[in-house]
Amino acid sequence: MPWIYLAIAGVLEVVWAFAMKQSMGFTRLVPTMVMGVSMLGSFALLAIAMKTLPLGTAYTVWTGIGAVGAFTVGIMALGEAVTPMRVAAAAMIVGGLVLMKLSGTGET
Repeated sequence: MPWIYLAIAGVLEVVWAFAMKQSMGFTRLVPTMVMGVSMLGSFALLAIAMKTLPLGTAYTVWTGIGAVGAFTVGIMALGEAVTPMRVAAAAMIVGGLVLMKLSGTGET
């Protein structure tokens, strides 16, 4: 169950990052509110997951999901550049996440 909480927390991190971009510097109310609610949810679920998962694993996976998710949303929704180097960087992050999950250092 902690991995499910962590995955949802990572997705919510992508939501709040996208909403922050859409808030135009907190000048648009609805995206700012979406950002705040999804940020609180993301932190809460991360905290619950950290009850049983190691700090390094949980935080790395959470930020990795957020980073790769934001990269993907940026490309798909905002028309950001897709370059070989950016794709390679995202692939390395995913590889690191897989290795972190497989390391099995004390998590349940």
